[in-house]
Amino acid sequence: MLPSTRASRALVVAALVVAAAGALVGGVLIGASDEPDRATVAPLSRGAGQTDVGRVYAAAGPAVASVQVGGGAGTGFLVDEGTMVTNAHVVGDSERVRVRFGDGARPLVARVLGSDPSSDLAVLEVDSDALRGVRPLGLAASRDVRVGDDVVAIGNPLGLDRTATAGIVSGLGREITAPNGFQIDEVIQTDAPINPGNSGGPLLDARGRVVGVNAQIATAGARGNIGIGFAVPADTLRDVLPRLEAGQQVRRPFLGVTTGPAAGDRGAAVVSVTQGGPAERAGLAPGVDVVVGVDGRPVRGPDDVLAAIADRRPGDTVPVVVESDGDRRTVSVELGTRPERASGAPGP
Repeated sequence: MLPSTRASRALVVAALVVAAAGALVGGVLIGASDEPDRATVAPLSRGAGQTDVGRVYAAAGPAVASVQVGGGAGTGFLVDEGTMVTNAHVVGDSERVRVRFGDGARPLVARVLGSDPSSDLAVLEVDSDALRGVRPLGLAASRDVRVGDDVVAIGNPLGLDRTATAGIVSGLGREITAPNGFQIDEVIQTDAPINPGNSGGPLLDARGRVVGVNAQIATAGARGNIGIGFAVPADTLRDVLPRLEAGQQVRRPFLGVTTGPAAGDRGAAVVSVTQGGPAERAGLAPGVDVVVGVDGRPVRGPDDVLAAIADRRPGDTVPVVVESDGDRRTVSVELGTRPERASGAPGP
């Protein structure tokens, strides 16, 4: 499904921070693990005089690296021996990138195993023998994160090696636009300062676990952080990680319809349909039809349309209930595969 046209989204989608390019581009912006070998599953011990932020940094910092692509750089972090995560917009179309675990470390060549622009996530393979003793970061359950939770961001803003900043979770359930123009849901908002170069770095909870991957900031016309950053949730990373590690393409269902708010918040008005797409083939009419139900779930607004098919697969057939001119009808729609880019999205 194409991104909906909620006016509120425009307020938080101010500018995309493309860390790999080191520039601002108009667009959208940045429970517990059961893997004790990778995660810090108990409260971290504090050294004498050490702050809470300091102990998180001491535990997680060694697993964070700069990711260099061409003339730009972002951030990445270890999630398993020899496996790193960063943003898709950091690696772009590159097949290999250079990573450095600290200014004094020798650069390593990492292979891009897979990239998913729809979630702005990419997975890299690096020589595990060169990183002996570096402990990968564990993933928290981002669904358990709450507004007000303390968080720490570690990254390479403006090329400054492994910089730590701290703040809180400022909001949940935000929506940002992915590099390919589609919508990323359930995004975490934070006031921990992040800037160009932080993209792809971890947003950590008080126990040193990854709750999100820093991706975008809202700039409001400024060229730096104004206290509104966004991180792709760890639960999204956990979902796509195995497929990207295996070099598989992440295939998502596609309805092929752009929707907007309907009068009285009763459904999602069909604004446009993708030519030749599933919605058009099923007969949905822009400017006429209002979607009020999808796959047995009520639709009260545009976001409900995407949520209703999120767990479906391409090729599944779902019933879509629409109203037009006071009449209600149900049509069967065979979901397609989401294209590489949303209609109207800028090219790479």
